Amino acid sequence: MFKKKILIIDDTELMVKLVTDILTQEGYEVVFANNGADGIQMIMAQKPDLVLLDVIMPGLDGFEVCKLLREDESNNLIPIIILTAQGNEDDKLTGLELGADDYITKPFNPRELVSRVKNTLLRIQRNRWANPLTGLPGNNEIHAEINYRIANDALFAVLYLDIDNFKAFNDVYGFGRGDTAIKMIADILSDIVPAFGSNNDFVGHIGGDDFVVITEPKDADEVCKNIIKEFDERVPELYSSHDAKIGYISTKDRKGDIMRYPIMTLSIAAVSNEFRVLYSPIQVGEIAAELKKKAKEYSTSVYLKDMRHQKQ
Repeated sequence: MFKKKILIIDDTELMVKLVTDILTQEGYEVVFANNGADGIQMIMAQKPDLVLLDVIMPGLDGFEVCKLLREDESNNLIPIIILTAQGNEDDKLTGLELGADDYITKPFNPRELVSRVKNTLLRIQRNRWANPLTGLPGNNEIHAEINYRIANDALFAVLYLDIDNFKAFNDVYGFGRGDTAIKMIADILSDIVPAFGSNNDFVGHIGGDDFVVITEPKDADEVCKNIIKEFDERVPELYSSHDAKIGYISTKDRKGDIMRYPIMTLSIAAVSNEFRVLYSPIQVGEIAAELKKKAKEYSTSVYLKDMRHQKQ
């Protein structure tokens, strides 16, 4: 795995050495610049994973550097942690208002420095992986979450959710309304899963109208039932009053023939390691694909569970 590169921009030699020693021991690659202008040049040339930026420096101070970075589209996603003097609230607030991700007060505890660097990098990484429409974790984190539970021999159930007749809805009502439908699903999951699941449950967005929930097998039934209940109650709101009343929408297929599509429903495939061994996200996805194919044969919202037992 590549080391994360941290750039320190600070004109104080002692501070640079202190921070470098702490972060190097934690496995980071550390580079430094002793003024703002050189720091910006290094950012452009080396693209560090995070910048530790002192406020008070000759020439360009930390605030000016932060402002310039946030105005440049090629650099404005690099996380910045401001280094500020103890008790100077104005520096902290100014830095955050200019787009800094966090701040550290000098003198600092080495443990605090390491924690803030780690947490900022983790948060930025999660944000980059998150689905831009819903803000939910995407495929990388979904796979990582399944792998984590497998590695720790945890009992888990993966719920794969798919909206039926979504493409027809999107074609008739447009992408904007389609995005509204997807956001509605995300809101439902964010409300229902914590209410009927467990503290360590996970909600992810594969993309489009496909979502994933990871919960405990004992909670899977209640989570699925309540997701479907909430979806079926709210989905008519997405349609015109006429279409909601008649229960379908009409659109032309590729041949120009008029086709009728029912109000959207929800198919959920539940895959669990309660009765069989699950060893990879790919295997889980393949089982779920079989179940979803069967679920789509129903004309109503439905969830199907994989009840097959491990072969002896």
